[in-house]
Amino acid sequence: MNEALQQRLEAALNKRPPGEFHFPQVYGAGWDELYIGDKVKLGNAFLRLVRLGRFPGVEDTGKKKDGGRVYRKTDR
Repeated sequence: MNEALQQRLEAALNKRPPGEFHFPQVYGAGWDELYIGDKVKLGNAFLRLVRLGRFPGVEDTGKKKDGGRVYRKTDR
């Protein structure tokens, strides 16, 4: 995942209220047009970055629901 996309995701996360979400909600427009393999790669890259602390206040819940991994934004 390139730096420009990381910055775009960070901006989208900053606008979100605290609570649970799925990655496509943060990715935004264009998600549905991506090939499945690209979606998987981006999702895995996002998960790794979340676990590394790249997006402060965002955590992996360890759960999957409605076909995707669930993340949580805290109010930190």
